[in-house]
Amino acid sequence: MTMLPKQTLRVGFVGTGFIAGFHLKSMVGVRNVEVTGVYSRSPENRNRFAEAVKALELGGCRAHDSLEALVSSGDVDAIWILSPNYTRIDVMRALHREIKAGRSKIFAVACEKPLARTVAEAREMLQLAEDAGLNHGYLENQVFATPVQRGKEIIWRRAVSTTGRPYLARAAEEHSGPHEPWFWQGDKQGGGVLSDMMCHSVEVARHLLTAPGAPRNSLKVQAVNGTVANLKWTRPGYADQLRHRFGGEVDYRNRPAEDFARATVMLEDENGQELMIEATTSWAYVGAGLRIQLELLGPEYALEYNSLGAGLKIFLSRAVQGSEGEDLVEKQNAEQGLMPVLEDEAGVYGYTDENRHMVECFRKGIKPIETFEDGLAVVEILMGLYRSAEIGATLHFPAAELENYVPLVARTGHGRRRRNGAFSA
Repeated sequence: MTMLPKQTLRVGFVGTGFIAGFHLKSMVGVRNVEVTGVYSRSPENRNRFAEAVKALELGGCRAHDSLEALVSSGDVDAIWILSPNYTRIDVMRALHREIKAGRSKIFAVACEKPLARTVAEAREMLQLAEDAGLNHGYLENQVFATPVQRGKEIIWRRAVSTTGRPYLARAAEEHSGPHEPWFWQGDKQGGGVLSDMMCHSVEVARHLLTAPGAPRNSLKVQAVNGTVANLKWTRPGYADQLRHRFGGEVDYRNRPAEDFARATVMLEDENGQELMIEATTSWAYVGAGLRIQLELLGPEYALEYNSLGAGLKIFLSRAVQGSEGEDLVEKQNAEQGLMPVLEDEAGVYGYTDENRHMVECFRKGIKPIETFEDGLAVVEILMGLYRSAEIGATLHFPAAELENYVPLVARTGHGRRRRNGAFSA
């Protein structure tokens, strides 16, 4: 039996991609943690990651040649699942199997957003974690973003107490497209931009609308209405760009996933009052880089935030030559001109406080404020939005049809192209 609290939480990473790099950088600002192990399917990537851990002095990280070796190593207390969406259910099954067989002493698990590709997968993720006796956390960084934390605290302390709760949250996130080919493949990723980014928007909006200290399920989803579209990447020239960049794995002429999504989520609070979430996400935005916009509106107040409204800006003339990179802001689209700079992306985006929260909860045996239960609830909303878009109508909750629903663009072998705003066979 694990004795808690533990002085230091020993973390193992599953996955070494872009998001794992963000989490690793953020761990520098987290106390009472060491990164002691990593597993990736690529030997080169896991060895590189282990060297990065050592360079950051975050622990003596061992690169393991199998997931089973990592979880049974004896020097890992908690697993961070950061591998691609289509691998996460298998990672969870393997972790569950090793714990139940007595070969692993791991007692906590955290999983990157979205928790799964379907409601059925998300429900199994939760069931496996609880059956294995694991403390579990859902890694939704925007809930922990510093502007979100500070803004919510002020609104609920100063404005809500005198004029009433907020009733409308707006969230938008957009950039020019993902880094890896699997994101663009509907069956592997679970969808398109709605699955990839709307998970952020609906959860940060739910968080802002939820009273401090109240469980997220204190707000009940009543209905959802979703729209998906292909605005940019199915145009022949851009579809060819994707094929050139990623090879035959990504075929947007014949197998696209949506690059724009809009959502309306209607909720009810504990007193039966109507609340609303409006959200949009896009892979078709060309600007300085990743843009997150948030609003929270109430009877006599408003909160607004734009991630590109940075205090620090840099101007580089055309005489300053440089190779393509993302050293100023995530999904940076230019190397010259006047550009905003996020001097601490891991902190501003919420990764540092998110990981600080998870580490402290896990080492003390406390339930995090974001769990697999919340991850499941988010997937239910996402699937409702996909179903609404498919049938062209508002979907009312509860909706039993979502339990085994798979979005149209994620159905293997669907072979559909986008015509006149709808998918056709």
